[in-house]
Amino acid sequence: MTINLTPEQVLAGFGVLLVVFLVWRRGAKKARRAAETARAGVRAISLAGRVVFLGAALVGVQWLVITHPGNTTLLLVTLAVPDLIAAHVLTRALTVVAADGTPRRGGRR
Repeated sequence: MTINLTPEQVLAGFGVLLVVFLVWRRGAKKARRAAETARAGVRAISLAGRVVFLGAALVGVQWLVITHPGNTTLLLVTLAVPDLIAAHVLTRALTVVAADGTPRRGGRR
């Protein structure tokens, strides 16, 4: 059995294959972009949850120490530790690190 195709039929077949391939690639790119967006959203929600939990824990400990006075050192430590943590986090977040590109093998010459 032989298949006799005209040049127009072969060209139309290649065109259909090309369109299917391009549609598939576009769908894959959209799916990848949507997955990255979803991951970024989950990371933000997860980070927000941890921040709220830690903030509530620190406020709870501070509330306990303030409502039960008697130890001035414990009061000062309880109020100072969250400030030190916040200062450390802000300093790291606001520090600019220069990126000089990729390092050469062997260092400077």
